[in-house]
Amino acid sequence: MTTDTDRTMNTESDTDRVDPVAAAEEADIDLSGVPEWDDTYLDRVSDRLLFNYDLTQNKQVNGETFNMYAEMRLESHKHFFHPALDYANHETHEHVFVTQIDRPHVETVERFITLGHDLSDDSTWLDPDEEHFGTEFTFVVIAETVPESVESFVSSFRDRNLLKFGYYGHYEIHLIVVAPDRQEAVASEQADTIQAFTLWQDVTDEQSGLISRIRGMLNF
Repeated sequence: MTTDTDRTMNTESDTDRVDPVAAAEEADIDLSGVPEWDDTYLDRVSDRLLFNYDLTQNKQVNGETFNMYAEMRLESHKHFFHPALDYANHETHEHVFVTQIDRPHVETVERFITLGHDLSDDSTWLDPDEEHFGTEFTFVVIAETVPESVESFVSSFRDRNLLKFGYYGHYEIHLIVVAPDRQEAVASEQADTIQAFTLWQDVTDEQSGLISRIRGMLNF
C-alpha cells in the first residue's frame, strides 16, 4: 500500500499542478464534453484521465451506480505497402468504474469482481473476435480508510482470463482502493490506473505501467 501521511493533498502548491485547460488547448483537445465534478478529489482525478479516457458521471451498470466511469479504446493496424493492405488489426479497451464507499470490506470488492465477470459475458462490454486483443475492467473504491483485510486481499489479487485459448484475446479485472484524505492506496497487480488516483504522487515513470503496455500492443 502506498502511503504518505506527512502531507495532505491541499498542501500541494498551484505551481506543482498542470493546468488541464491550458494543456488541452495546446493539444487541440475539446473539453466541452468533459463532465464537471462537484467533488474536488474526483475533479482532480478527471484532470489526469481526460486526455486518454472518455468520462461519464453517475454511470449505472447492472444495478450499481458509479460516480465516475472512464473508457479508453485503442486500435492498432499494420499495413503492407498500402493502407488498403492491412493486417494484424487489434483492439484493446479499458473500463474504469469509480465509486465512493466509506468503509469497504472484502465482500465489497468481491462483488465488483463478480460484476467484472458478468460484464465479460455481455457483448455490449466485450465482443470477442480475432481482432480483440484485450479488455480491462478496473474497479476503484474511494474510501475513508483502507482496512488491513482489504489491503491484503487487493494487493494479492490478479484475474486474467484467456478467451478461446487466447485466440480471441483476454480480459482482466483490476481492483484499486484509495483513501485520499489519508493518502493511502492499494492496487491489484497490473492496476496501473492507480497513478491517476494517487494525487499526492507525481506521474513520472512513462516507461512502465499502462503506457508501456499500450506501446507493446501497438508494436505487434
